[in-house]
Amino acid sequence: MSGDDEIYSQLSRIGKALSNPLRLRLLDRLETGEHTVEELAEATGLPVKNTSAQLQQLRAAQLVQSRREGVHIHYRIADSATSAFLGAFADYAAGSLAELRDELADLYRRRPPMESVDVAELDRRLREDDVVLVDVRSADDYARGHVEGAVSIPVADLDRRIAELPESADVVAYCSGPYCLASADAVAVLVGLGRSAKRVNGGITAWVRSGRPLVV
Repeated sequence: MSGDDEIYSQLSRIGKALSNPLRLRLLDRLETGEHTVEELAEATGLPVKNTSAQLQQLRAAQLVQSRREGVHIHYRIADSATSAFLGAFADYAAGSLAELRDELADLYRRRPPMESVDVAELDRRLREDDVVLVDVRSADDYARGHVEGAVSIPVADLDRRIAELPESADVVAYCSGPYCLASADAVAVLVGLGRSAKRVNGGITAWVRSGRPLVV
């Protein structure tokens, strides 16, 4: 055996942890805030036992951390460096795998073309108080962590709560991540009601992966 075999064996732990699509889905979910095992199971449609087993493998690879509170175990992304790594991993995959690019293109073809902003532009406009930011995820997800200054209006409630948004405002909507279409649905509703609206590229996940904080 080569003297560096153990080094490569340790490096491979990260690759093994990322080799399962269910674990990737869980990591995406955890980037939006802390969740219990039961909450993650409900969100992903997995049995609790299976969810717990997948999370334990992610924890063994140091990609997530956990804490116990009573009978519940709460999981979260290990740190900001982990989020940055996951973002680089996703970007590399999208740039390298033609099949993934096709899937992403097909995902967004399901919605009409619309304007969007990246997180750098959003950050600038928030600091200039030049935009109304709407978190269109569930109220529970908003409570776990959201972009400072965002108001919570789940996409299903948007049409009946439209009066809460100033008529002259430039509205920007975000949802969970790059594969979430709720913000696109929200923009379609807002534009249909005569409002100016855009979506955030990459959603709240892009905000976190850029190193920007969430508030609770």
